[in-house]
Amino acid sequence: MSKARARHILVDSKKQCLQLLESINEGADFAEVAKSYSKCPSGQKGGDLGEFGPGMMVKEFDKVVFSGNVGEVYGPVQTQFGYHLIEIISRD
Repeated sequence: MSKARARHILVDSKKQCLQLLESINEGADFAEVAKSYSKCPSGQKGGDLGEFGPGMMVKEFDKVVFSGNVGEVYGPVQTQFGYHLIEIISRD
């Protein structure tokens, strides 16, 4: 069974998500941005969600984490919770 580890930032709007992605692409630290802006409690841990398997997250989130490239930041990814930036830390 496959496992992955990811960090994310959850915000209310696509516009804000794109602005934060631009900041990260320009060199801002993902964990610091998560601590400052994420609505998810994981934001206080730099957005770290720990390790999880397929089906443990919502479908849209799972699709990105289990198909994207490790080390890259993806988003905005819309779910029922809002808009996410997702960084894939590892997958095996």
